[in-house]
Amino acid sequence: MKLAANRTDEFYMRCALELAANGRECSPNPRVGCVIARGGGIIGRGWHKKCGGPHAEVEALRDAGGDIEGADVYVTLEPCSHYGRTPPCADMLAERRPKRVIAALTDPNPKVAGRGLKKLRNAGIEVETGVLEEECRWMNRGFLRRMALGRPWVTLKVAASLDGMVALPNGESRWITGAEARKRTHGMRAENDALLTGVGTVVADDPRMTVRDAPGRSPVRALLDRTLRTPPTAKILDGGAVIFTLADASQERGEALESAGASIVRVASGEDFLPEVLKELCGRGVNYLMVEAGPAVASSFIKEKLCDELALFIAPKIIGNGKSFAGLAEFAKIEDAPRVKDVKYTKCGDDLLIRGVFECSPDL
Repeated sequence: MKLAANRTDEFYMRCALELAANGRECSPNPRVGCVIARGGGIIGRGWHKKCGGPHAEVEALRDAGGDIEGADVYVTLEPCSHYGRTPPCADMLAERRPKRVIAALTDPNPKVAGRGLKKLRNAGIEVETGVLEEECRWMNRGFLRRMALGRPWVTLKVAASLDGMVALPNGESRWITGAEARKRTHGMRAENDALLTGVGTVVADDPRMTVRDAPGRSPVRALLDRTLRTPPTAKILDGGAVIFTLADASQERGEALESAGASIVRVASGEDFLPEVLKELCGRGVNYLMVEAGPAVASSFIKEKLCDELALFIAPKIIGNGKSFAGLAEFAKIEDAPRVKDVKYTKCGDDLLIRGVFECSPDL
């Protein structure tokens, strides 16, 4: 039953949301937090820390000491109802006899899809949904995007001058933004499951594409290289990277890159190259993808409407004649030009970070 939330339910669900935010390494699973309340206070807290590990409900139950009879369980996503790497959380909760289970969202995974809530109702437990639903959808936007469309949530990250340039005509781009913006970028990298760039960026800048100036893991590194121009000595290959290329790209070059640590994925269709790349990443469990690339790749993602979110760092510089990050994305009419909504502005040293969601991004 979906009811209008009261302030108490919203408070506890917000606590669960804050816990869910800690689950940055649980993909392909969703980020889930759980709070168990009884007698006017919280008796158990938990979140899903990593794929294959205990779910948020189990962690909260352990924190509560195992006794949750008569309590209210707040969880940001419907408890699972099937055996995967762990037993069903819905069965575990039903055995422990809480008074209520309040789930912000119904799980869109076809293996669950309301079955967990049905199990709880059949056990005589009150079930409610919809508390802070929009906030919880945003928390799991990558998981929801993968379940609905078979692709990750795509964030386009750009560092540009005041006039929108990302490089000089000769390709020089280091450094447009300052140290604080670069540190913020590393933090954003750690929040994603994979980073994607183009071979042009690799040839011009030889980036490592790792997390160094912020806490957290380095995501999977993915590279678009239709003709396998990547040098086997490229820094991005150190530790392994996935290179997406066309089916007829050179076998000899592919073998050389594999010897250097790359995993080669050949895409059959050049026409649907980017959608196929996103589909493959989705199959590898990527919920969140950040694109850090040059004008050709950035323009393609914009023109093909495959971006969900924009993270644009603006430096107080004017480059003039240079390379625009979206200069290759042409539109016939001004009304066709993509718009960004829900825009937020943050200062990063002398630079400005502009973040927002593309209006063409499908609803969650």
